[in-house]
Amino acid sequence: MHRSPDSIRFSQDLDYFNDREALVATAFAADRNLLEAEGYELQMELSQPGYIRVIASRGGEQTKIEWAFESAFRFMPPLADPEVGYVLHPIDLAINKVHALAGRDEPRDFLDVVHAHSTLLSLGALCWAAVGKDPGYSPPGLLEQLARKGRFRPADFEGLQLNTPPDLISLKKEWGAALQEAVQLVERLPGDHAGCVYVEELTGRIAEPTRDLAGLKPHFGSLGGTLPKVL
Repeated sequence: MHRSPDSIRFSQDLDYFNDREALVATAFAADRNLLEAEGYELQMELSQPGYIRVIASRGGEQTKIEWAFESAFRFMPPLADPEVGYVLHPIDLAINKVHALAGRDEPRDFLDVVHAHSTLLSLGALCWAAVGKDPGYSPPGLLEQLARKGRFRPADFEGLQLNTPPDLISLKKEWGAALQEAVQLVERLPGDHAGCVYVEELTGRIAEPTRDLAGLKPHFGSLGGTLPKVL
């Protein structure tokens, strides 16, 4: 989410995901050999089934690297990237961030969800889709959980690498408006579509739900993700 130079913040680690728990250890072993061959020193911070975290350092610089298990349930297939191999589609990244914010109180998750709401898809549309990945939530239930978030102080953001200090008054106002709009959206969308993103029928592009859904159709997630069919 934050590879672009004009992003709101800089990520402080590298995350590598595998869709099977057993593959995490295999991937780490291969990457460790490569990193050490290139002169990096690795300090193990945590190692458990499905999750490994190390600090990699060389030449006086260091970064955190994590290898983790991630469900293969996605809305879109991963995207090939010339620099890092494959990355999650932005919509799947944003939906993962919504789930992360619902489950923990991390300032970086809050900033990321607000950023996704303003640049990618509205909070309501993201919550509507997110319940497809976790059927334990309903859209109203997920929004109720998110409504408890956003109570941060300036000191909470001091450990983050931000382009500019957050304007908490503006953020609070934007978050309140996003929640209000999200409640209105999920109230009017058809219940049998819960868990989908909406795509344009003619192009297959993910789109913000319109009031009457004219020209749009639901697209549901699956293992590995699928591209919408254009008829």
